[in-house]
Amino acid sequence: MNNIKVDACFSPALYPVYKDDENIVVIIDILRATSAICTAFEHGAEKMIPVATVEEARVYKDKGFLVGAERNAVQVEGFDFGNSPFSYMGDTVKGKTIVITTTNGTQAIHAARNAYKVVIGSFLNIDALCKWLIEENRNILLLCSGWKNKFNLEDALFAGAVTEELNERSDQLEFGDACIALQHLYELALKDPYKFLNHSSHKERLARLNLKKDIKYCLTPNQTKVIPVLQGDALVNMLEVRS
Repeated sequence: MNNIKVDACFSPALYPVYKDDENIVVIIDILRATSAICTAFEHGAEKMIPVATVEEARVYKDKGFLVGAERNAVQVEGFDFGNSPFSYMGDTVKGKTIVITTTNGTQAIHAARNAYKVVIGSFLNIDALCKWLIEENRNILLLCSGWKNKFNLEDALFAGAVTEELNERSDQLEFGDACIALQHLYELALKDPYKFLNHSSHKERLARLNLKKDIKYCLTPNQTKVIPVLQGDALVNMLEVRS
Protein backbone atom coordinates (compact mmCIF):
# COMPACT_ATOMS: atom_id res chain seq x y z
CA MET A 1 0.00 0.00 0.00
CA ASN A 2 1.31 3.43 -0.91
CA ASN A 3 1.85 5.90 1.90
CA ILE A 4 -0.60 8.75 2.29
CA LYS A 5 1.04 12.04 1.32
CA VAL A 6 0.64 15.06 3.56
CA ASP A 7 1.88 18.51 2.57
CA ALA A 8 1.41 22.12 3.62
CA CYS A 9 0.86 25.22 1.52
CA PHE A 10 1.74 28.55 3.11
CA SER A 11 -0.70 30.74 1.18
CA PRO A 12 -3.69 30.58 -1.18
CA ALA A 13 -1.47 32.28 -3.76
CA LEU A 14 0.68 29.12 -3.81
CA TYR A 15 -2.28 26.76 -4.04
CA PRO A 16 -1.97 26.19 -7.83
CA VAL A 17 1.49 24.66 -7.18
CA TYR A 18 0.00 22.06 -4.82
CA LYS A 19 -3.42 21.65 -6.39
CA ASP A 20 -4.68 18.11 -6.78
CA ASP A 21 -8.45 17.68 -6.97
CA GLU A 22 -8.11 14.25 -5.32
CA ASN A 23 -6.74 15.78 -2.10
CA ILE A 24 -8.50 16.48 1.14
CA VAL A 25 -7.75 20.16 1.76
CA VAL A 26 -7.76 21.46 5.33
CA ILE A 27 -8.44 25.19 5.43
CA ILE A 28 -6.53 26.96 8.21
CA ASP A 29 -7.17 30.51 9.39
CA ILE A 30 -6.54 30.33 13.12
CA LEU A 31 -6.97 34.05 13.89
CA ARG A 32 -9.89 33.89 13.36
CA ALA A 33 -12.09 32.62 10.52
CA THR A 34 -11.75 28.85 10.87
CA SER A 35 -12.01 29.16 14.65
CA ALA A 36 -15.21 31.19 14.24
CA ILE A 37 -16.66 28.67 11.78
CA CYS A 38 -16.01 25.74 14.14
CA THR A 39 -17.56 27.71 16.99
CA ALA A 40 -20.69 28.48 14.98
CA PHE A 41 -21.28 24.79 14.24
CA GLU A 42 -20.58 23.85 17.86
CA HIS A 43 -23.39 26.26 18.77
CA GLY A 44 -25.83 24.75 16.32
CA ALA A 45 -25.48 26.67 13.07
CA GLU A 46 -27.06 24.66 10.23
CA LYS A 47 -24.99 25.96 7.32
CA MET A 48 -22.36 28.58 6.59
CA ILE A 49 -21.94 29.97 3.11
CA PRO A 50 -18.41 31.33 2.52
CA VAL A 51 -18.17 34.07 -0.10
CA ALA A 52 -15.06 35.80 -1.39
CA THR A 53 -16.23 39.42 -1.48
CA VAL A 54 -18.11 41.92 0.67
CA GLU A 55 -20.30 42.66 -2.36
CA GLU A 56 -21.48 39.03 -2.53
CA ALA A 57 -22.12 39.08 1.21
CA ARG A 58 -24.21 42.24 0.87
CA VAL A 59 -26.44 40.55 -1.71
CA TYR A 60 -27.18 37.80 0.84
CA LYS A 61 -27.74 40.40 3.54
CA ASP A 62 -30.31 42.14 1.36
CA LYS A 63 -32.12 38.79 1.01
CA GLY A 64 -32.46 38.53 4.79
CA PHE A 65 -29.57 36.20 5.65
CA LEU A 66 -27.44 36.59 8.76
CA VAL A 67 -24.05 37.69 7.47
CA GLY A 68 -20.57 37.95 8.97
CA ALA A 69 -18.14 40.23 7.16
CA GLU A 70 -14.59 41.11 8.22
CA ARG A 71 -11.80 43.03 6.56
CA ASN A 72 -8.44 43.85 8.14
CA ALA A 73 -9.59 42.22 11.42
CA VAL A 74 -12.53 44.62 11.76
CA GLN A 75 -16.25 43.88 11.32
CA VAL A 76 -17.57 45.52 8.15
CA GLU A 77 -20.21 48.12 8.95
CA GLY A 78 -23.79 47.04 8.36
CA PHE A 79 -23.26 43.31 8.90
CA ASP A 80 -24.35 41.06 11.77
CA PHE A 81 -20.95 39.63 12.75
CA GLY A 82 -17.25 40.04 12.15
CA ASN A 83 -15.10 36.96 12.61
CA SER A 84 -14.74 36.80 16.38
CA PRO A 85 -15.63 33.30 17.60
CA PHE A 86 -17.51 34.87 20.49
CA SER A 87 -19.98 36.40 18.02
CA TYR A 88 -20.99 32.93 16.87
CA MET A 89 -22.04 31.54 20.23
CA GLY A 90 -25.50 31.01 21.67
CA ASP A 91 -29.02 31.02 20.30
CA THR A 92 -28.29 33.69 17.68
CA VAL A 93 -26.74 31.09 15.36
CA LYS A 94 -28.66 27.95 16.33
CA GLY A 95 -30.42 26.40 13.34
CA LYS A 96 -29.41 29.31 11.08
CA THR A 97 -27.71 29.61 7.72
CA ILE A 98 -24.96 32.20 8.02
CA VAL A 99 -23.02 33.82 5.20
CA ILE A 100 -19.41 34.74 5.95
CA THR A 101 -16.63 36.62 4.18
CA THR A 102 -13.21 37.30 5.68
CA THR A 103 -9.92 38.81 4.61
CA ASN A 104 -8.14 35.47 4.25
CA GLY A 105 -10.04 32.32 5.24
CA THR A 106 -12.88 32.49 2.76
CA GLN A 107 -10.39 33.25 0.00
CA ALA A 108 -8.61 29.98 0.79
CA ILE A 109 -11.92 28.08 0.73
CA HIS A 110 -12.70 29.60 -2.65
CA ALA A 111 -9.26 28.61 -4.02
CA ALA A 112 -9.66 24.96 -2.94
CA ARG A 113 -13.37 24.54 -3.67
CA ASN A 114 -12.87 21.85 -6.35
CA ALA A 115 -10.81 19.50 -4.19
CA TYR A 116 -12.11 16.06 -3.23
CA LYS A 117 -13.11 17.41 0.17
CA VAL A 118 -12.58 20.78 1.80
CA VAL A 119 -12.72 20.79 5.60
CA ILE A 120 -12.17 23.43 8.26
CA GLY A 121 -9.34 23.09 10.77
CA SER A 122 -8.59 24.94 13.99
CA PHE A 123 -7.03 24.21 17.34
CA LEU A 124 -10.63 24.00 18.59
CA ASN A 125 -11.28 20.76 16.65
CA ILE A 126 -7.74 19.42 16.14
CA ASP A 127 -8.16 15.95 17.68
CA ALA A 128 -11.45 15.20 15.91
CA LEU A 129 -9.99 16.50 12.64
CA CYS A 130 -6.81 14.40 12.82
CA LYS A 131 -8.72 11.26 13.76
CA TRP A 132 -10.99 11.75 10.73
CA LEU A 133 -8.07 12.50 8.39
CA ILE A 134 -6.41 9.21 9.32
CA GLU A 135 -9.67 7.31 8.75
CA GLU A 136 -10.11 8.83 5.28
CA ASN A 137 -6.84 7.28 4.00
CA ARG A 138 -6.38 9.94 1.33
CA ASN A 139 -3.69 12.51 0.48
CA ILE A 140 -3.94 15.68 2.55
CA LEU A 141 -3.02 19.31 1.90
CA LEU A 142 -2.89 21.71 4.83
CA LEU A 143 -3.77 25.08 3.28
CA CYS A 144 -2.76 28.07 5.39
CA SER A 145 -4.80 31.18 4.65
CA GLY A 146 -1.95 33.47 5.68
CA TRP A 147 -2.41 37.21 5.61
CA LYS A 148 -3.28 38.73 2.24
CA ASN A 149 -1.44 35.89 0.47
CA LYS A 150 1.63 36.18 2.69
CA PHE A 151 2.97 33.62 5.16
CA ASN A 152 1.77 33.99 8.72
CA LEU A 153 2.98 32.35 11.89
CA GLU A 154 -0.25 31.20 13.54
CA ASP A 155 -1.53 29.20 10.55
CA ALA A 156 1.91 27.65 10.09
CA LEU A 157 1.92 26.71 13.77
CA PHE A 158 -1.37 24.86 13.43
CA ALA A 159 -0.17 23.03 10.32
CA GLY A 160 2.82 21.92 12.39
CA ALA A 161 0.52 20.78 15.19
CA VAL A 162 -1.53 18.70 12.74
CA THR A 163 1.65 17.19 11.31
CA GLU A 164 2.77 16.22 14.82
CA GLU A 165 -0.61 14.70 15.65
CA LEU A 166 -0.89 12.76 12.39
CA ASN A 167 2.65 11.48 12.79
CA GLU A 168 1.79 10.14 16.24
CA ARG A 169 -1.38 8.46 14.96
CA SER A 170 0.04 6.66 11.91
CA ASP A 171 3.29 5.42 10.43
CA GLN A 172 1.74 5.20 6.96
CA LEU A 173 2.17 8.89 6.14
CA GLU A 174 4.72 10.60 3.92
CA PHE A 175 5.25 14.24 4.88
CA GLY A 176 6.43 16.97 2.54
CA ASP A 177 9.27 19.30 3.48
CA ALA A 178 6.87 22.08 4.47
CA CYS A 179 5.17 19.80 7.00
CA ILE A 180 8.50 18.69 8.43
CA ALA A 181 9.64 22.30 8.85
CA LEU A 182 6.34 23.30 10.46
CA GLN A 183 6.44 20.37 12.85
CA HIS A 184 9.79 21.65 14.12
CA LEU A 185 8.25 25.12 14.42
CA TYR A 186 5.39 23.73 16.46
CA GLU A 187 7.79 21.89 18.76
CA LEU A 188 9.48 25.23 19.51
CA ALA A 189 6.10 26.72 20.44
CA LEU A 190 4.61 23.74 22.24
CA LYS A 191 5.10 24.90 25.83
CA ASP A 192 3.40 28.26 25.28
CA PRO A 193 1.93 28.95 21.80
CA TYR A 194 0.48 32.27 22.98
CA LYS A 195 3.91 33.50 24.06
CA PHE A 196 5.53 32.09 20.92
CA LEU A 197 3.16 34.18 18.81
CA ASN A 198 3.77 37.25 20.93
CA HIS A 199 5.37 39.23 18.13
CA SER A 200 3.57 37.76 15.14
CA SER A 201 2.11 40.43 12.91
CA HIS A 202 -1.53 39.35 13.12
CA LYS A 203 -1.46 38.74 16.86
CA GLU A 204 -0.13 42.27 17.31
CA ARG A 205 -2.82 43.54 14.93
CA LEU A 206 -5.56 41.87 16.98
CA ALA A 207 -4.01 42.98 20.26
CA ARG A 208 -4.16 46.60 19.08
CA LEU A 209 -7.87 46.04 18.54
CA ASN A 210 -8.17 44.68 22.11
CA LEU A 211 -8.92 41.13 20.94
CA LYS A 212 -6.55 39.23 23.25
CA LYS A 213 -9.49 37.15 24.50
CA ASP A 214 -10.12 35.99 20.93
CA ILE A 215 -6.49 35.01 20.48
CA LYS A 216 -6.36 32.90 23.63
CA TYR A 217 -9.60 31.13 22.73
CA CYS A 218 -8.41 30.40 19.18
CA LEU A 219 -5.26 28.75 20.55
CA THR A 220 -7.19 26.48 22.97
CA PRO A 221 -7.29 22.87 21.73
CA ASN A 222 -10.30 20.57 21.58
CA GLN A 223 -13.26 22.78 22.36
CA THR A 224 -15.39 20.90 19.84
CA LYS A 225 -15.64 17.70 17.81
CA VAL A 226 -17.36 19.31 14.82
CA ILE A 227 -15.67 19.11 11.42
CA PRO A 228 -17.15 21.61 8.98
CA VAL A 229 -17.04 20.31 5.40
CA LEU A 230 -17.83 22.07 2.13
CA GLN A 231 -20.84 20.63 0.30
CA GLY A 232 -21.60 22.55 -2.86
CA ASP A 233 -21.44 26.21 -1.93
CA ALA A 234 -22.03 25.74 1.80
CA LEU A 235 -20.20 24.43 4.83
CA VAL A 236 -22.10 21.90 6.92
CA ASN A 237 -21.31 19.94 10.08
CA MET A 238 -19.88 16.57 9.07
CA LEU A 239 -21.35 14.89 12.17
CA GLU A 240 -24.83 15.76 10.92
CA VAL A 241 -23.96 14.67 7.37
CA ARG A 242 -22.96 11.23 8.66
CA SER A 243 -26.03 10.72 10.84
